[in-house]
Amino acid sequence: MCHMTACSLLSYIAIAWMKMVPMQTIRSRVQFFKISALSLVFCVSVVFGNISLRFLPVSFNQAVGATTPFFTAVFAYLMTLEREAWLTYLTLVPVVAGVIIASGGEPSFNLFGFIMCISATAARALKTVLQGILLSSEGEKLNSMNLLLYMAPMAVVFLLPATLIMEENVVGITLALARDDIKIIWYLLFNSALAYFVNLTNFLVTKHTSALTLQVLGNAKGAVAVVVSILIFRNPVSVTGMLGYTLTVFGVILYSEAKKRSK
Repeated sequence: MCHMTACSLLSYIAIAWMKMVPMQTIRSRVQFFKISALSLVFCVSVVFGNISLRFLPVSFNQAVGATTPFFTAVFAYLMTLEREAWLTYLTLVPVVAGVIIASGGEPSFNLFGFIMCISATAARALKTVLQGILLSSEGEKLNSMNLLLYMAPMAVVFLLPATLIMEENVVGITLALARDDIKIIWYLLFNSALAYFVNLTNFLVTKHTSALTLQVLGNAKGAVAVVVSILIFRNPVSVTGMLGYTLTVFGVILYSEAKKRSK
C-alpha cells in the first residue's frame, strides 16, 4: 500500500507539476473497468505472493515465479491471440519442468504456500498482458506514466482493507518501530519511491518489447534472488531442488536466444 501511495503522488507530480508527459483522461467506462481490473489483479498478485512467503522459502518462491512466462504466453494467446514462434514456446518447457523438479526436491515444500505462489504467478502474468493491452491498444492507448497515475490510486483502495484485515494494528506497530529507530521511516520512504521507478520501467519495457519478454527478464532477477536468499536465510536446498533451479535458469537463457532469432 505504501508503494502504490508513492506511485500515486509521484505520478501526479511528474505529470501535473513537472509536465513530463501530457495529462491523458480516461475516455470511456470500458477503459476505466480495464484499469480497475489491472489494479485488482496486481493487488491479488502482491497479496498472494506475500502470503506464500510465510510458507515457502524465498529461493523456492522465486523458482516458482520463473514459470510466469508460461502463464504470460497462455494469457497473451487467449486475450489477444498473440502468437510467438514455435521455438519460443519450446524454450518454456525447461522453465516449467525445472520448477516441477524443484518442487519434488524442496525440503520446505508446503502445499498451501505453493498454491498461493502459483496463483500469484498467474496473476502477475495476467497483469502484464492487461497492461500491454492498455499501453498499446488503439483508441484506449495510455502512456506509461498516465497508466500508473490511474492504476496506483485504485490499487490503494483495494489494498487498504486487505492491509487492515490481514495485518492487525499495522499502524501502531509501525509507529512503535519508528519510536525505537526513526530510520524505519526513511527506509519506508526510500523503498516506496523506488517502487515508483520499478513500476514505471516495468510499463516502459512492456510497451517497447512485449509482456512475455518482461517476465523472462524478471527471471534473471529471480535467479540472483535464489542464490542470495539461500546465502542470507540458510534454508536447506536439496540436490534435486538445485537441479530444478538450474534447469529453469537454462530455459530463460534459451528463451532470450529464441526471441533474438525470431526478430
